[in-house]
Amino acid sequence: MGDDTQSRSRDAKRALVEAFSTFGSDALRDVWLFDQREHEGLYLREDVERKVADIDVPLFVDNERYGYVTRDTYSDLYYDSYEYTVRGFDGFEQFRTFLAADDRKVGVFASFDRREGGYDFGALHEAVVAVVADHSIDAFEPD
Repeated sequence: MGDDTQSRSRDAKRALVEAFSTFGSDALRDVWLFDQREHEGLYLREDVERKVADIDVPLFVDNERYGYVTRDTYSDLYYDSYEYTVRGFDGFEQFRTFLAADDRKVGVFASFDRREGGYDFGALHEAVVAVVADHSIDAFEPD
């Protein structure tokens, strides 16, 4: 990858993390990019990094790849377009979306500490869409 391409990729990924950080502030736990073969951790809060050290991260990311299938299924079954998925866990909520509506298989997921009143994940999705609109989808492919 050339220097210009690497610079555009760094800028795009930095903007993506900033969108998640602006949305979640100190509650942001982690941000991950993935495609069909690779994954890349873009942000990992220190306390979460210690917890993640004890799990099989590639297996965890593989589970998120099932979203490619469900995204296509939702497109076939529903009258509206799929935008994102949210999962609730004991201590956090996880958001996942895909960065392109075409055959490009680049996804992102992030988690946030749970908070009273919850989050407006629709607003987060709009922020992610805005970041992606400013960059080539290639810039988000995991390293």
